[in-house]
Amino acid sequence: MIGKVHHINFLVRDLDAAVVRWERVLGMPVARYDRLAGRGVVAARFRVGETWIVLVQPTRADSVPGRHLEAHGEGFFLLSLGVDSLDEEIARIGEGSFAGPVRSGAEGWQVRDLQAALLDGAQLQLTEENPA
Repeated sequence: MIGKVHHINFLVRDLDAAVVRWERVLGMPVARYDRLAGRGVVAARFRVGETWIVLVQPTRADSVPGRHLEAHGEGFFLLSLGVDSLDEEIARIGEGSFAGPVRSGAEGWQVRDLQAALLDGAQLQLTEENPA
Protein backbone atom coordinates (compact mmCIF):
# COMPACT_ATOMS: atom_id res chain seq x y z
CA MET A 1 0.00 0.00 0.00
CA ILE A 2 1.25 3.47 -0.85
CA GLY A 3 1.38 5.32 2.44
CA LYS A 4 3.27 8.58 2.05
CA VAL A 5 5.58 10.74 0.01
CA HIS A 6 8.89 9.10 0.89
CA HIS A 7 11.28 11.53 -0.79
CA ILE A 8 11.52 14.25 -3.41
CA ASN A 9 14.74 14.57 -5.41
CA PHE A 10 16.12 17.79 -6.85
CA LEU A 11 19.13 17.78 -9.17
CA VAL A 12 21.90 20.30 -8.51
CA ARG A 13 25.26 21.01 -10.12
CA ASP A 14 27.00 22.09 -6.89
CA LEU A 15 25.83 20.18 -3.81
CA ASP A 16 27.72 22.32 -1.28
CA ALA A 17 26.25 25.57 -2.60
CA ALA A 18 22.76 24.07 -2.83
CA VAL A 19 22.92 22.82 0.78
CA VAL A 20 23.65 26.35 2.02
CA ARG A 21 20.62 27.74 0.14
CA TRP A 22 18.27 24.96 1.26
CA GLU A 23 19.41 25.20 4.90
CA ARG A 24 18.56 28.90 4.86
CA VAL A 25 15.15 28.39 3.26
CA LEU A 26 14.15 25.35 5.34
CA GLY A 27 15.60 26.78 8.56
CA MET A 28 17.33 23.52 9.44
CA PRO A 29 20.68 21.86 8.88
CA VAL A 30 21.17 19.03 6.42
CA ALA A 31 20.39 15.72 8.15
CA ARG A 32 22.84 13.52 6.30
CA TYR A 33 24.96 13.00 3.21
CA ASP A 34 24.98 9.91 1.01
CA ARG A 35 27.25 8.64 -1.75
CA LEU A 36 25.57 6.20 -4.11
CA ALA A 37 28.41 5.13 -6.37
CA GLY A 38 26.25 2.68 -8.31
CA ARG A 39 23.81 5.46 -9.16
CA GLY A 40 26.61 7.93 -9.85
CA VAL A 41 25.56 10.58 -7.32
CA VAL A 42 26.28 12.29 -4.06
CA ALA A 43 23.28 13.54 -2.11
CA ALA A 44 22.27 15.61 0.88
CA ARG A 45 19.02 14.95 2.73
CA PHE A 46 16.73 17.12 4.81
CA ARG A 47 13.96 15.55 6.91
CA VAL A 48 10.72 17.54 6.59
CA GLY A 49 8.02 15.74 8.55
CA GLU A 50 7.86 12.18 7.19
CA THR A 51 9.39 13.20 3.86
CA TRP A 52 13.02 13.45 2.79
CA ILE A 53 14.00 16.39 0.57
CA VAL A 54 17.04 15.11 -1.33
CA LEU A 55 19.53 17.25 -3.24
CA VAL A 56 21.32 15.11 -5.82
CA GLN A 57 24.56 15.99 -7.59
CA PRO A 58 25.56 13.58 -10.36
CA THR A 59 29.18 12.45 -10.26
CA ARG A 60 29.01 10.84 -13.72
CA ALA A 61 27.59 12.42 -16.87
CA ASP A 62 26.56 8.96 -18.13
CA SER A 63 24.32 8.21 -15.13
CA VAL A 64 20.53 8.59 -15.30
CA PRO A 65 20.64 11.69 -13.06
CA GLY A 66 23.62 13.05 -15.03
CA ARG A 67 21.81 12.71 -18.34
CA HIS A 68 18.66 14.25 -16.88
CA LEU A 69 20.61 17.21 -15.48
CA GLU A 70 22.26 17.78 -18.85
CA ALA A 71 18.95 17.61 -20.72
CA HIS A 72 16.71 19.52 -18.28
CA GLY A 73 18.95 21.53 -15.96
CA GLU A 74 18.70 21.86 -12.21
CA GLY A 75 15.46 21.41 -10.32
CA PHE A 76 12.83 18.80 -9.63
CA PHE A 77 13.89 15.30 -10.66
CA LEU A 78 11.57 12.70 -9.15
CA LEU A 79 8.94 11.88 -6.57
CA SER A 80 9.17 8.68 -4.55
CA LEU A 81 6.17 7.18 -2.81
CA GLY A 82 6.66 5.04 0.28
CA VAL A 83 5.18 1.55 0.21
CA ASP A 84 4.84 -1.20 2.79
CA SER A 85 5.84 -3.93 0.33
CA LEU A 86 7.52 -3.25 -3.00
CA ASP A 87 6.80 -6.81 -4.16
CA GLU A 88 3.07 -6.39 -3.47
CA GLU A 89 2.93 -3.07 -5.33
CA ILE A 90 4.80 -4.49 -8.33
CA ALA A 91 2.28 -7.36 -8.46
CA ARG A 92 -0.67 -4.98 -8.05
CA ILE A 93 0.45 -2.43 -10.66
CA GLY A 94 1.99 -4.96 -13.04
CA GLU A 95 5.60 -5.73 -13.95
CA GLY A 96 5.23 -4.04 -17.36
CA SER A 97 4.59 -0.68 -15.67
CA PHE A 98 8.14 -0.45 -14.34
CA ALA A 99 11.39 0.72 -15.91
CA GLY A 100 14.42 -1.28 -14.88
CA PRO A 101 14.93 -3.63 -11.95
CA VAL A 102 14.59 -3.07 -8.21
CA ARG A 103 17.73 -1.37 -6.93
CA SER A 104 19.18 -0.41 -3.56
CA GLY A 105 19.08 3.18 -2.44
CA ALA A 106 20.34 5.00 0.63
CA GLU A 107 20.16 3.10 3.92
CA GLY A 108 19.22 -0.12 2.13
CA TRP A 109 16.00 1.30 0.68
CA GLN A 110 14.64 -0.76 -2.18
CA VAL A 111 13.38 1.39 -5.05
CA ARG A 112 11.77 0.78 -8.41
CA ASP A 113 11.03 3.38 -11.08
CA LEU A 114 7.71 3.48 -12.87
CA GLN A 115 7.76 4.06 -16.63
CA ALA A 116 7.42 7.80 -17.21
CA ALA A 117 4.92 7.23 -20.04
CA LEU A 118 2.56 5.54 -17.56
CA LEU A 119 1.97 8.83 -15.73
CA ASP A 120 2.19 11.47 -18.45
CA GLY A 121 5.96 11.87 -18.22
CA ALA A 122 6.21 12.09 -14.43
CA GLN A 123 9.38 10.66 -12.89
CA LEU A 124 7.88 8.51 -10.13
CA GLN A 125 9.27 5.63 -8.10
CA LEU A 126 8.21 3.44 -5.21
CA THR A 127 10.39 2.97 -2.13
CA GLU A 128 10.29 0.28 0.52
CA GLU A 129 12.29 1.55 3.45
CA ASN A 130 12.68 -1.61 5.52
CA PRO A 131 12.62 -4.64 3.24
CA ALA A 132 12.05 -8.00 4.94
